[in-house]
Amino acid sequence: MAKKNKNLFEQFANWATAATGSSAAFIIAMSTIVVWLLTGPVFNYSDTWQLIINTGTTIITFLMVFLIQKSQNKDSKAIHLKLNELLASHQGASNRMVDIEDLSEVDLDQLHKFYVKLSELAEKEDDLTCTHSIDAAEENHQTKLSGFKLKPHYQHAYKNRIKNRSIKS
Repeated sequence: MAKKNKNLFEQFANWATAATGSSAAFIIAMSTIVVWLLTGPVFNYSDTWQLIINTGTTIITFLMVFLIQKSQNKDSKAIHLKLNELLASHQGASNRMVDIEDLSEVDLDQLHKFYVKLSELAEKEDDLTCTHSIDAAEENHQTKLSGFKLKPHYQHAYKNRIKNRSIKS
């Protein structure tokens, strides 16, 4: 399960994102516009009457842009890490990846650093079918280096890869 270590702003941003994306928020926004429209004749459609809705919507839009961007950045990072896990281990995704979108940005950055290291390990191997999971990457890498290459299926795949390279050349 994901560690939920969030600062106050992150907790507020998550709450605000959920609240403003709800049906209730849409109904409140529509109700506000209807009330504003109905008060138009009372205020003779004055400049002040128009300024009220313009100012209110400008302030809300300004704040929402930052809230949406923060939410999108965090979701995007989490999705990329989930994809990294699927690519790294086709035998099954790590249970640590469940609820990854609820991790703090510091925790997501730490996972990102792990996958950079995992990528560096993968670049040292000459077999694209080798996999690592988040739970056993270093151990898998050492096992592969010490004995995996002696297995018949690996040698067969390696010979085919060499043969295909010479055909393409």
